[in-house]
Amino acid sequence: MSFRLECKKIRRTGLAGAFIAGSIIAAALPVINTAARPDTFTSMAGSPAAVLADSNLQIISMLNLLLITAGACILYHMEYADNAIQKMQSLPIRESGLFSGKCGILLPFLVLMFVFEAASLCFCGGYWLNAGREELVEVLQTLGFTMLLTLPAAVTALVIASACRNLWTALGIGILCIFLATMLPADIFIASLFPYALPFQLLPGMGTDRVIHYCIAAVCEAAAACAAEIIYLKVRRLSA
Repeated sequence: MSFRLECKKIRRTGLAGAFIAGSIIAAALPVINTAARPDTFTSMAGSPAAVLADSNLQIISMLNLLLITAGACILYHMEYADNAIQKMQSLPIRESGLFSGKCGILLPFLVLMFVFEAASLCFCGGYWLNAGREELVEVLQTLGFTMLLTLPAAVTALVIASACRNLWTALGIGILCIFLATMLPADIFIASLFPYALPFQLLPGMGTDRVIHYCIAAVCEAAAACAAEIIYLKVRRLSA
């Protein structure tokens, strides 16, 4: 029921159109980049997945994080407008259900972004790099790994947006987190576990143990963010 209500709410926000447009822009970057200098890419050593990831995935992850942060802010801004949150607190419903509904809206949009980007990278690999079936599967695995590592940032963005009444405050915090992630040393494992830094880790060339550690960290961080939201909601209700 909460998910259906959330779908009705976002009709007037333009959120779906923004995600579709942002996904198309992010997906167009590898095509433009490869088409502009095909000789450079074909002469690079490594598998098609490694070549495409090294050349495009960092900027794609940056755009994804910016879009997710803006989307999370919009999803909660419409709840704080006209004091809707305060009115909701007087009703016999759980606020955690509202958070679950927001997750149910944002995560499919996250998948949509990666579907567009997967189609783009597979096209580049097949058209310019002569990637075969196994190599295209490796491209998809790389994007699947990046999508999993993006999950903690998406949930954290929702937690930040739920705690900030002002949209610009939540957006500013999110952008600061993104830029902080770009400044953290990628070769230090502990620093790379920052939720907004995880999506910048590239699967090609990464050891199996490290991949497993990142996957476990992503799941644990997403679960920890959900737990933090539940605790925050209980504290806010008690102090209200």
